[in-house]
Amino acid sequence: MKRVLLALVFYLLLITTLSAQADKVSVVYGNDGIKLSINNKNVIINGMNWDYFPVGTNYTYSLWQQSDDFIKAALDTEMPMLKNMGVNAIRVYTGIQPKWIKYIYEKYGIYTMINHSFGRYGLTLNGNWVPNTDYANPLVHDLLLKEVAQIVKEYKNTPGLLLYLLGNENNYGLFWRGAETENIPFDKRESTIGAKALYKLFNEAALSMKTMDNTHPVAICNGDLLFLDIIADECKDIDILGVNMYRGVSFGDAFQKTKEVLNKPLMFTEFGSDAFNTVSNAEDQQSQAYYLQHNWKEIYQNAAGLGKAANCIGGFTFMFSDGWWKYKQTENLDIHDSHASWANGGYLNDYVAGENNMNEEWYGICAKGETDERGHYQLYPRAAYYVLQQAHKLNPYSGHLTSDSIEKYFSNIQVLNEVLKARGDKAVLDGESSKKLRISELRADLSTFNTGGNMITTPDQKDPDAITQTYPSFLGFDHMESYYIGVEAKPAENVKANVSFNILGNVAENPIDEIFYENRGRPVEVQTNQGPVALQGMERVQVYKADFTWNDKWFDMKAFYRTGHYHWGDEGDFFGLYPEANYGPNIDIYNGGAPFGFEFAGKKSLEGLKVAFGPELWWGANPAILLKYSRTVGNYTITGMYHEDLDQNAAAQSSFAIPTLQTRRASLDLKTTLGNLGIDIGGLWSGQPRNGESFQIVDEKDGNYTVYQDKIVSKDNWGGKVKVTYSYGPVKWYGQSAVMGLVALGGADYTKTYTGWRLKDSGSGNQYNFLNGFIYTIGDFQIAPNFLWQKPIVGPISKDVPAPAVPRNTLQDPFAVRSNRETTAGELLLAYDPTPATWMWAWDNDEMEDAVFAMSADFVYRHLPTTQDAAIGIMANGRTIFAFPGAPSAHDLWEINSRIVSRLTHDFGFIVNLYGGNAQSNGSDERLIQRFGTDVRLIYKKVKLISMLKVNDWGPYDYHRDFNLTYPLQVMADLSYSVVMRKWFILPETRMGIRYTWRSLDQYSPRYCPTLKLDSSGAWVPDPTAVGYGNGAEWEIRTYLSFRLGK
Repeated sequence: MKRVLLALVFYLLLITTLSAQADKVSVVYGNDGIKLSINNKNVIINGMNWDYFPVGTNYTYSLWQQSDDFIKAALDTEMPMLKNMGVNAIRVYTGIQPKWIKYIYEKYGIYTMINHSFGRYGLTLNGNWVPNTDYANPLVHDLLLKEVAQIVKEYKNTPGLLLYLLGNENNYGLFWRGAETENIPFDKRESTIGAKALYKLFNEAALSMKTMDNTHPVAICNGDLLFLDIIADECKDIDILGVNMYRGVSFGDAFQKTKEVLNKPLMFTEFGSDAFNTVSNAEDQQSQAYYLQHNWKEIYQNAAGLGKAANCIGGFTFMFSDGWWKYKQTENLDIHDSHASWANGGYLNDYVAGENNMNEEWYGICAKGETDERGHYQLYPRAAYYVLQQAHKLNPYSGHLTSDSIEKYFSNIQVLNEVLKARGDKAVLDGESSKKLRISELRADLSTFNTGGNMITTPDQKDPDAITQTYPSFLGFDHMESYYIGVEAKPAENVKANVSFNILGNVAENPIDEIFYENRGRPVEVQTNQGPVALQGMERVQVYKADFTWNDKWFDMKAFYRTGHYHWGDEGDFFGLYPEANYGPNIDIYNGGAPFGFEFAGKKSLEGLKVAFGPELWWGANPAILLKYSRTVGNYTITGMYHEDLDQNAAAQSSFAIPTLQTRRASLDLKTTLGNLGIDIGGLWSGQPRNGESFQIVDEKDGNYTVYQDKIVSKDNWGGKVKVTYSYGPVKWYGQSAVMGLVALGGADYTKTYTGWRLKDSGSGNQYNFLNGFIYTIGDFQIAPNFLWQKPIVGPISKDVPAPAVPRNTLQDPFAVRSNRETTAGELLLAYDPTPATWMWAWDNDEMEDAVFAMSADFVYRHLPTTQDAAIGIMANGRTIFAFPGAPSAHDLWEINSRIVSRLTHDFGFIVNLYGGNAQSNGSDERLIQRFGTDVRLIYKKVKLISMLKVNDWGPYDYHRDFNLTYPLQVMADLSYSVVMRKWFILPETRMGIRYTWRSLDQYSPRYCPTLKLDSSGAWVPDPTAVGYGNGAEWEIRTYLSFRLGK
């Protein structure tokens, strides 16, 4: 009996062990052709390219970095759909953990082909991110062989592993770079040398991998059959040729040509059709289903034993669901863009000669629904799903099929019937987004404020008789309610509009940060015949933001109101005429009305044309129209721009955004690359409406001043700039210089050259400048010195110069010396970044950085031998603008800024910013401050902590710096909890939290009142300079609860 029990235990252990082992997958050559065998059973690959990208994410998102519960929920939603349509294998890039390959296989019977991109989209070499891979480089050789060896070690014993795939049409990468598909110049055969290095390395990698794992084949992924002869010569040891092939309804000679030249199994790693028709400018499920029906028919007909090429082992349809990020990749991630990015004459249903017809964001067999609060989404099958469901019921290895019987089987699949079946899924999807009109957002922000302090002007009780209140108007408790409702209209598939309204409840009068969006609802004082009167309930309802998109086959148009847009600096706007307009919380704090306007981007024969028009295209802009046209001729890109102000904008909400005088500008830019050298040359004509206006010039000699008057002439309208870049290995260098006429005003440089340098071209007129910097990378470390020299052609007028001289300002003079102040500056930027693919200076790096620890430290020293002209400030009423009497005297300034980012786990991370240095006020006060501070943000799952510490620094508003108002110490801590995983960006969400703010006050602080004194009128007023008193203080405890439904 004991022997029987032992035998039974041994048997069970043996069965368990065998079931947990990886399958034996092999390529079998026979008289009837080539087959793929799994555990000695012939299998045709009914595969699918599969990924998981919720709407609003892009290539930086990874499902495999989410929690196990999240991943399991995603797989349990989509894998049953794949199984239901007959899919037996998926293509997935590296990053997936082996346990999920096993889970997918054991629960759903679906194999995984693991794909290593093999440097297709760039590599990190010695800590330096190199976007274009040179396969002849010994560093690339060693790194890729190391990576593929690691892949084999990680996956080789994984149940459910089908095979290894190397690359993704890397041969196309020898012509053009990047993840976005564009037209491919097949005729440029000068890349043959690079191709030989690529395929030789492919073969070496395959050999290496097979010595480590002889139970799983190794395939490469080629773009079509380009370089097939070289593949035959250099890749003799690969097991399978994988191809991404988009030829329309038929693969043509692909099967026979592969058989004759290579004689290895052919596997389609990508093929298919998008579901958007560029001619009708609408979704086209029928065409997509039609193309896939015929593609799969040919795949089955060319399987072994069916009389044709007998070398096809199956394929992977592209793609299971739409990729909303594919077109611009970092912009418009929540817009299903219909832009066609490349042309293909094989897809005749929407092909027009000379026009693009392939829409990258519409390849899904399933349409993608909205992202829910957890980050998941639902899929809605298109007609192609049901066509493939029928197609995959056929097994070409069943033994009773012929090529003719397969032809008949597929001809009996009625595409139109499947289109009709898919209409139910589309109706559900349309119902989810309420096709014509729907409520897109409902939000309620509820807050309480409890305040206190000592030695401050804020009274304990509000003065009930005062018509004009000073804020904060009292110490103690108050509350505030702010409601938002959004409406979305979608009159057509390619047209969508959103408008959001804010509705005020009670507006708190005691917050110590007295400027905020809702304070527009406070009582407003107006003058009447009976004297001043306070009007209640003004502006209780207001349009909060709005946007409009129209994607036509000839153009893309978007309109915006208080919804940000990007700059054109990377599109040929060399002089920064069209700046970025993303202002974060500031646009709410100051209740700004910008940006307001629309952008038009041409397509087809209008490609390269952009137009922007609106009342305030960026904060502080005059009503204007801008036109830009870019054209690439050979290796040269030429861009012309024209900007016309249509009127003068007199409104201002912040000294950050003071309207400039009405102007007219035009620029021309020529950009090219010569190997590792980049050259950018441009000319600017600007400020013509200022011609004939007079300005003062002051000449000082031995303490005596002579004041001259001059006028703007036509030569003052011209400016020019040149920039040269060079990149080789670990070294990147740039040099830049400009000469700008007195009124040749451009704009600030929003682009980033190599790294996050702070010393940049201000874009101002009236200057000569020169910049020069380089980066040297050593492993994960980066050393980046930078230099700036600039000098105004006509210098500033000091406030110490006696009348009739007056410091210039931008309201009353044709130009002023401000950001173009004479400067000689040096900068040293040091960085440690072990994951340079998530670039530390990208705008979204807070969200995307994946390093356990990354850090930068930037030291800047500015030698400033002269003063500036006068700045513009805003009076206490928030509406009246004025010019300061002058600017602080000359003084050298230094600053240091450091940033630390740590993503310890998917659920836990922190970001720290540190700064220090001396600084001058924006107004005319002479006091030089020495300031230091830090902010720390921390996220753990659904909890977020935001904290701040500042020493001897300005307060939170622009008027604090304008008037040099500082606090000895400022402390803030904000702890909140949300219903979803937290993000670094401050976005509306359902959450609750508490915030504590504390400030000490001294004679330079607002509201400091150690005692009172009599002024000349006999009234008691605060005496902040009284001797013998310590610092005062003010504090606030704020609680908040926010409910949000919708976008």
